[in-house]
Amino acid sequence: MRKLLAFAAVGALALGAAACGSDDDDGGGGSDLSGTIKIDGSSTVGPFAQAAAERFQGENPGVRVTVGTSGTGGGFEKFCAGETDISDASRPIKPDEEAPVCEKKGVTYQEVQIANDGIAVVTNKSLKLDCLTVDQLKELWNKGSKVKSLSEIDSKLPGTKLRLYGPGTDSGTFDFFTDEINGEEGVSRTDYQPSEDDNVLVQGVEGSSGGLGYFGFSYYEGNASKLNLVGIDDGSGCVKPSAADIKTGKYKPLSRPLFMYPSEKALARPEVKAFMDFVVANSESIAKDAQIVAMTSSQTAKAKKALKAGEAKAG
Repeated sequence: MRKLLAFAAVGALALGAAACGSDDDDGGGGSDLSGTIKIDGSSTVGPFAQAAAERFQGENPGVRVTVGTSGTGGGFEKFCAGETDISDASRPIKPDEEAPVCEKKGVTYQEVQIANDGIAVVTNKSLKLDCLTVDQLKELWNKGSKVKSLSEIDSKLPGTKLRLYGPGTDSGTFDFFTDEINGEEGVSRTDYQPSEDDNVLVQGVEGSSGGLGYFGFSYYEGNASKLNLVGIDDGSGCVKPSAADIKTGKYKPLSRPLFMYPSEKALARPEVKAFMDFVVANSESIAKDAQIVAMTSSQTAKAKKALKAGEAKAG
C-alpha cells in the first residue's frame, strides 16, 4: 500500500511538472515567471493595460503589473527617466521633444500598436446637439476663442452657456485633438476645466447643464446613458463615432492608433517579453474587456512584427 501511494504521488508530481512546462498558445508564458512590470502613461490606454495586466497576472501569479495613468506626456517623462518598463501612449513619441530625452538617458524602445480609438465629442444630456463641423469645433476650441455658447458660432445651434471640459496638456488626447482640429499641436483655448483623468471629464460634462467636452471614445461607451454623443462633419457628412467606423477610419479626423512602448532593456527580461507577447496575441479579447476598439488583422500582423524586432534587439 505504501508503495502504491508513493507511486501515485510521484505520478501526480510528474503530471504537474508537465502541465507547468507546456506551451501557452496565447503567449502568456509559464507560471514560473516572477518580477514587477511598471506601466504608466495614457489614460485612454489605461483600461486596456489594466485588463491585460489582470489577465496576465491570473496566468502568471508570480508577476506583479502596476498601471498608472499620468497622461501620454507624463508617461514618457517617467519612461525616458528609466522609471517604468512600458509607456502607454495615445500618440507616437515626439521626435523633437521626448525621443531625444530617451536617447540622452540611453533608453531605447519599440513602438507597438495595441488598439484603436476615436476621440468622442460629448455634451450634457440636456444640451441637444447632433453634429458639429470641424470648422465649428475649431472656432470653439482654438487659442483665443471667447465663444461662450454655440449660438455665437451658428444661430441655429443651442444658446446654452457652455462649461467646457477637456484633457490636460500632458495628455496625448489633447495633443491629437488640437493638431487635428486647431491645426497645431498644443494650440487651444485655456479657459476650460482640464484633467488627465477621463472619468473626471465624464463627471464634469454629466454634472453641468452646459457641459461640453472631449475624451477617448471608450469612456463615452462606458457612460453612454449619461451623455449626448456629437457627430463630426469633416466635409464628407456627419459621422458619430462607432467601433466599426473608428477601426476603418471613417470617423474623421478623430480616429487614431493606440500604442505601448516597451523599453528594449525591459524586453530582455522574460516577464516583460511574456507580457508583451501576451498583449499582442490577445489584443482583440483584451480590447473587448476594456471596451476599446480592437486592431484590424493587418494592424495586428504589423504589431507582431514590430514586437519581434524589438525582442531581437533586446537579445
